[in-house]
Amino acid sequence: MAVDSKAPRAPEPAGSPDDPYALRAEDVKEPPVGRRDTLRYLGPGMILSAAVVGSGELITTTSLGAKAGFVLLWLVIVSTLVKVWVQIELAKWTILTGSPALEGYGRVPPRFGRVGWINVLWIGMDFAKMMQRGGIIGGAAAALSVLLPVVGEPLSTPSLTFWTVAVVLSIVLLLYRNRYGTVERAAFLTVVVFTVATVLLALGLPLTDFGYGPSDLASGLEFAVPAGTLGFAVAMFGITGVGADEMTTYTYWCIEKGYARWTGPDDGTAERARRARGWIRVMRVDALAAWAVCTLCTLSFYLIGAAVLHPQNLVPEGNEMITTLSRIYTDTLGPWAEYLFLAGAFAVLYSTAIASSASVPRLWTNTLGLLGVFDWTDVRKRQRVIRILTLTLPPLWALFFLYLQSPVLMVQIGGIGGGIFLIAVVIAVWWLRRAEVDREFRDGRLLTAALVLSTIAISFLGVYTVLEVFGIEIGSGG
Repeated sequence: MAVDSKAPRAPEPAGSPDDPYALRAEDVKEPPVGRRDTLRYLGPGMILSAAVVGSGELITTTSLGAKAGFVLLWLVIVSTLVKVWVQIELAKWTILTGSPALEGYGRVPPRFGRVGWINVLWIGMDFAKMMQRGGIIGGAAAALSVLLPVVGEPLSTPSLTFWTVAVVLSIVLLLYRNRYGTVERAAFLTVVVFTVATVLLALGLPLTDFGYGPSDLASGLEFAVPAGTLGFAVAMFGITGVGADEMTTYTYWCIEKGYARWTGPDDGTAERARRARGWIRVMRVDALAAWAVCTLCTLSFYLIGAAVLHPQNLVPEGNEMITTLSRIYTDTLGPWAEYLFLAGAFAVLYSTAIASSASVPRLWTNTLGLLGVFDWTDVRKRQRVIRILTLTLPPLWALFFLYLQSPVLMVQIGGIGGGIFLIAVVIAVWWLRRAEVDREFRDGRLLTAALVLSTIAISFLGVYTVLEVFGIEIGSGG
């Protein structure tokens, strides 16, 4: 009998094998044993690290080094170190419950209808982040405008508009055709190659005219914040390493990787608890490996900015951000290196734009589900909403850039928003840990102490950010 292809199809039931967010007993999988087998299951953290390089490390961290010199080197280390423990704790809750972060945020009182106050704060934060994502798209367009000025002069409005439209169209087409996996793998490889080159350049600077020595590094570990650098410092803390939005997104990638699905539904058995501990261990290795990569990248970019740009009073600003950053290469390797930098900068920024365009629609789709706009457990509806948002959000971000045309400022605005939201994420992590994580999965004293120290550091700098944003005088840094 012929089947009417136009007839409406029933929604995918909850627990469908096509739903990565469903926990089914038949999907459980034993966690790997040994380091070699564990490496085969890493991935979510490294993808986030590759995405983070574009906005924080390349733009904000290098700009901070150019503005402040070596004196804020300590903040680079603190910024990347304190956040990873909060990320791990939040992802552990996700593996144990099978729920992504935004659903957890909605459970933290007080609530406003269907969602919690942290969900409301996230919505506000994400509007600020639109500035940042527009800046990333604009940075990629600026790199192409200098590299291939096909319309008008490099960095002119017609050239920037042309390349911004081209970048957005390519992102939408790549994701709409379900090529994200291929593009992400290629972008990740490009970022790794570019990062290795940058690390080697940072290590080789002492052999050039822009060398640095032990005294320079020591001056950067004195825990001082010089006057005029507070805005950069706050933005850097909010955006470098794994920020609040990356912590949130990480839980979705952990689910789609399979950590929660392979752990299985909580049936109260010892076998399930053993699997959970095994996959939590894999996640922890994944997160720490990503932290190591982020820290190495961040330190390298900061050292380069402090050693090469700061002595020449060159601070990346406006649309000239790309050409100023290119001095990192041209002043040390020669004029020919500008093309190497522009190609690498585009690859890094473009990979970040791709990652944002893949992750943010998931977060907004989950938010719409929490608000009751549609049934999140309906796989087809969920995929349809994600696709619609993937087609509409990148053009919206690009419009912000075309209006402001200041990638560094836009990235800093997003960083400040992320720094404020970090406080809410910390509150959520502690509430969910107390209310929904069994005592047997609460880590020992060492990891708990690391989480406490992270909380103190994030809360202090978060409050500092709020006071500064609202213009409350709190003294000047030394």
